[in-house]
Amino acid sequence: MEDERVCVGAVAGAYGVRGEVRLKSFCATPEAIADYGPLVSEDGSRRFEVSLKGPVAGGVAARLSGVESRAQAEALRGTRLYVARAALPDLPEDEFYHADLIGLAVHDPGGGLLGHVRAVLNHGAGDLLEVHRPGGGEPVLLPFTHEAVPTVDLSAGRIVADPPEGLFE
Repeated sequence: MEDERVCVGAVAGAYGVRGEVRLKSFCATPEAIADYGPLVSEDGSRRFEVSLKGPVAGGVAARLSGVESRAQAEALRGTRLYVARAALPDLPEDEFYHADLIGLAVHDPGGGLLGHVRAVLNHGAGDLLEVHRPGGGEPVLLPFTHEAVPTVDLSAGRIVADPPEGLFE
């Protein structure tokens, strides 16, 4: 887990003419994107110190080290930004980083394998776990609620789910 990185945002485009960017933050508090130290590109080839300028439509305006012009800022559009997992604060019990849930095995209460979490989605009404079933087929969207997912055991790499009737049929 030492080398594991978590995506905390992406460059949404240039902001202004002096090399500032508009960041789309994936943090619970958008401004927290600057709290975890330097941000790194997905391939690790670029490292950016971040200085926030303030909230803007669709994100936060920021200055990234090494970006001096609008053209340089615009060239970064779509760049996903990461931090080391260890830089993120510990969460209270029963709260999880999405990155920690992805890849976990999902079992029914009897121990049967339902699939593996491939993504955590949120379309405004709460989190959904995208579960890919063994043997393929369409993924299942499992509500990430205490009722449908009573147990998450990160150390064992598994989730125990009690899905609504008929969801995995």
